[in-house]
Amino acid sequence: MTDRILVLIKPDGVERRLVGEILRRIEAKGYNVTALKTVVPTPELLAEHYAEHVDRPFYPGLVEYMTRGPVVAALVEGHRVVQGVRSLMGATDPTTAAPGSIRGDLARDQGGEAMENLVHGSDGQASAEREIAIWFPELG
Repeated sequence: MTDRILVLIKPDGVERRLVGEILRRIEAKGYNVTALKTVVPTPELLAEHYAEHVDRPFYPGLVEYMTRGPVVAALVEGHRVVQGVRSLMGATDPTTAAPGSIRGDLARDQGGEAMENLVHGSDGQASAEREIAIWFPELG
């Protein structure tokens, strides 16, 4: 059985023209990008995606960051893809992310309200399926 994960290349990744490099790293690991689209997220879409964070103090800054420009959403498939892609992404904080990881090599803390760390990846198979349904409803 093939596992699936949602990968979002956040506005800073799109702005810095790192979409190709990030997807290249995922494909070089042997995973398959099976759906891809550019989305300008709305606050409503983000409220659904980040439902568990809506009442947190950092949430308004996160919405401001994620709505400032387009996001590239990718559906990625492969054996143990959640663990593999999350390893490729590196630690959430780019300052401490290991060299060789996407965040460790390409991101840095900008000192803003939201952590600009280039990418999001689902943290488990259940969350992946929930997030894929939000970002790719046409795949229902």
